[in-house]
Amino acid sequence: MNKNALVIGKFYPPHAGHRHLIETAEAEAEHVYVLVQGSRFESLTVETRAAWLKEEFDGANVTIVPVRNDCPVDYASDEIWTAQMENMRWALKVRGVEKIDAVYSSESYGARLAEAFGAIHVAVDPQRRNHHISGTACRDDLAENWQQIIPAARCGMAVRVIVVGAESTGTTTLSKALSEHYRPQFPALVDVPEYGRHYTYELLEALQRTNPDAAVEDLVWTDTDFAVIAARQTEMEQAAAESAPLVIADTDALATTLWERYYLGEGSYGSFGALDRLPHRDVYLLTDHTGVDFEDDGWREGEHRRPEMTEWFKEALTEEGHSWILVTGSRERRLATATAVIDAILAQQAAFTSPVWAGRTVLEQAA
Repeated sequence: MNKNALVIGKFYPPHAGHRHLIETAEAEAEHVYVLVQGSRFESLTVETRAAWLKEEFDGANVTIVPVRNDCPVDYASDEIWTAQMENMRWALKVRGVEKIDAVYSSESYGARLAEAFGAIHVAVDPQRRNHHISGTACRDDLAENWQQIIPAARCGMAVRVIVVGAESTGTTTLSKALSEHYRPQFPALVDVPEYGRHYTYELLEALQRTNPDAAVEDLVWTDTDFAVIAARQTEMEQAAAESAPLVIADTDALATTLWERYYLGEGSYGSFGALDRLPHRDVYLLTDHTGVDFEDDGWREGEHRRPEMTEWFKEALTEEGHSWILVTGSRERRLATATAVIDAILAQQAAFTSPVWAGRTVLEQAA
């Protein structure tokens, strides 16, 4: 077994091939140092990529080291090679690592890198047969290669659109319309419905087993109920992010805190703990109550509180610093407003930037 193993890469983004490379080194070395080399010219920061890898290898004998590296790449230049080596050597040295025993790589420069460190070279799946994927392929087509990206990176990169609003203001209608609109582009897109309504059904069914005549107004809510709803809502959202690059969620944990306030008053905070684990948000779409007829389906409190609730949402979203858009007008107008901003965010998500000297990995056709 080697003592110190080294893996380097851009991990832009980290994918299954990278995981296989690191896991191979981990199985054969006492400790693995992974240098994540990121450039200012790239749209995902090196710190972000390193954080995803740290989550993936949490608890393993792996140290993830983010390294800012804006040095050009030119394998024919000894001077550039020296500059690159010094960047790597000092990234390790300041962490107390003076000796590397093995370099694990799938790249053609792996042997030269190992020689420079006075280490052995271990080539790992250089033909990409075990994992027919590359960072280039992921950047070229996120939707096609989404499942090849490690889970933490998927959750971090997914565009998240959260639809919120007061009762009977068209949140579910808009959420479903958006899912239908984008599913041809993202076939793996998963619906994220309002879990609170499902939970209410379950509570009522449980109550009716002992009291067959019980109705929804007989339910007694507690802060624990809202804690369960908020946690489950986030779990559903995270599962959707792992499935596709776009998440359309009909409410979220932040909205749950407002519904807890609505039902239990200002002094109840059962769901608030979920805000500490709230994933990043790209945009909230707040459905306006104006111009929308109130539909009483037997589960709603009443039309009179819709204006107040809408203001609560505006206040909470603003105080928390989120991007939010009030969607109003007809169904068609609301959908047009929503898709305009979502299309722009998706275009930004897919626009991976790279320095002019960056190479491209071209995969051979899979057998």
